[in-house]
Amino acid sequence: MAKQDLYEVLGVARNASEAELKKAYRRLAMKHHPDRNPGDKAAEAKFKEIQTAYDILSDPQKRAAYDQFGHAGVDPSAAGTGGFYGAAGAGGASFADIFGDVFGDIFGAGRGRGTQAFRGSDLRYSLELSLEDAVSGTEVRIRVPTVEACETCKGSGAKPGSSPTACRTCGGHGQVRMQQGFFSIQQTCPNCRGQGKVVTDPCAACHGAGRVQQTKTLSVKVPAGVDEGDQIRLAGEGEAGENGGPAGDLYVQVHLKPHEVFKRERDDLYCEIPLSFVTASLGGEVEAPTLNGRATVKVPAGTQSEKLFRLRGKGVRNVRSGHIGDLYCKVSVETPVNLTARQEELLRELDASLRAGGSSHSPRESSWLDRLKAAFK
Repeated sequence: MAKQDLYEVLGVARNASEAELKKAYRRLAMKHHPDRNPGDKAAEAKFKEIQTAYDILSDPQKRAAYDQFGHAGVDPSAAGTGGFYGAAGAGGASFADIFGDVFGDIFGAGRGRGTQAFRGSDLRYSLELSLEDAVSGTEVRIRVPTVEACETCKGSGAKPGSSPTACRTCGGHGQVRMQQGFFSIQQTCPNCRGQGKVVTDPCAACHGAGRVQQTKTLSVKVPAGVDEGDQIRLAGEGEAGENGGPAGDLYVQVHLKPHEVFKRERDDLYCEIPLSFVTASLGGEVEAPTLNGRATVKVPAGTQSEKLFRLRGKGVRNVRSGHIGDLYCKVSVETPVNLTARQEELLRELDASLRAGGSSHSPRESSWLDRLKAAFK
């Protein structure tokens, strides 16, 4: 009797992917498994046929031999073919194994994977910068406490000359399965904590951990224009991974120190300039500070306190777009102090002269007085 084509047994095309093979196998195996069909000989025979087909087609070497020679390429009874049947179908997978695989894929646990590699943790470092360094860019050296792979045992955790042994609790899988009826729950092995191996003769340097606490010095290039809260990522400079896993990353977070003169808001800078009573009244020029020296601001006659003057292109170059912000100078008119008798006399004469001119000299004061009178009528 001719044997049925293995691809037809699983109901897949000959070019089916590994994922498609596995999906078809699970569906059919769960349907025909003896645990779900007690006493059904036909279901048992069908399950063995499905198990055999999947065992062959899921193995790349066996599948290649089957695709080239058919059943003869995997049948051990065929002389000289080096058949691959072996123990395929003998006993087969339990229903819990099949059902457990489904949960394993969903939750990322898997089964029978052996020792798992884990990525190292990311680290965060707080870097304080002056406004000048943040605007112009700089390079700083930082010292970071971290966890590195132990050089003595090369990260294995075992004493040099020895090796970790397979965990007896999970058989080296790193996972254990608890079964109740048709339901199977897979969880991390409590003995080896998912490693799949245990260290019986620990390394003296790391005490079997495979990693040690260290402090390393790194050079950080700070690009021009960084702002408060910006992060600089240093790939692979975080904590070392476990079991050969990749290292995490280091994130350097920028914090700006308060500046004595300037206040930064994104790409713009703000500062305050004291302005004399005479210059505010008659107009003139005043010097304004910038990050690149000094600039001259022309003040028109009659300038009031808190007026903003804008100096274009005197702000910060954006680290991403390259746009350059502006500098805003707010003037604060200063009231004269410590006056002499003659100065007081002159001011009183000036005040009388201004009052004689009415609202034309003090429009804001006159307007405010008019509103106050209207409010109390």
